[in-house]
Amino acid sequence: MAKIKKINHVAIVVRDIEESLRFWRDQLGLKLDHVEDVPSQASMVAFIPVGEGEIELVQPTDMDTGLGKYLEKRGEGMHHLCIEVDDIDGMLDDLKAKGVQLIDEVARDLPGRRMAFIHPRAANGVLVELYEIVE
Repeated sequence: MAKIKKINHVAIVVRDIEESLRFWRDQLGLKLDHVEDVPSQASMVAFIPVGEGEIELVQPTDMDTGLGKYLEKRGEGMHHLCIEVDDIDGMLDDLKAKGVQLIDEVARDLPGRRMAFIHPRAANGVLVELYEIVE
C-alpha cells in the first residue's frame, strides 16, 4: 500500500518572482536555492528550502494556461499543497478505488519526479499535488 512520506512543498502563485523574493528572501531571510524554467508547466519556479520541505514561488510564463488563468481569476496566493508519496501509482489506485475526484488519473512524468493532482473539490477546496521522487 502506498504511503505518504512528508509535505514536499507549498506552491504560491505569483506575478513576478523577483518582486516576491523581496519578502521571502530579503525580508523573511529565507535562502533561495535556485530558479528553474519548467516549460512543461509553462512556469518559472523559485525553490526556497524550509526544513525538510520547500516553498515554491510559481510564476506562469503563459497566461493562457491553467496556472495563468488561475492567477488572473484569483490573484496571488497559495496555489497547491504537495504531498510526497513513496508510490504514486499505488496512491492513485487507492484514491480511485475510494472514489476521490482526481485531475490526473495517471501520473505525469517529469525529470526526477512523477506528479498528479487531486481535485480541490475532494480536499476542502485545496489543490493537492501528489509527488514521487524517482531516480
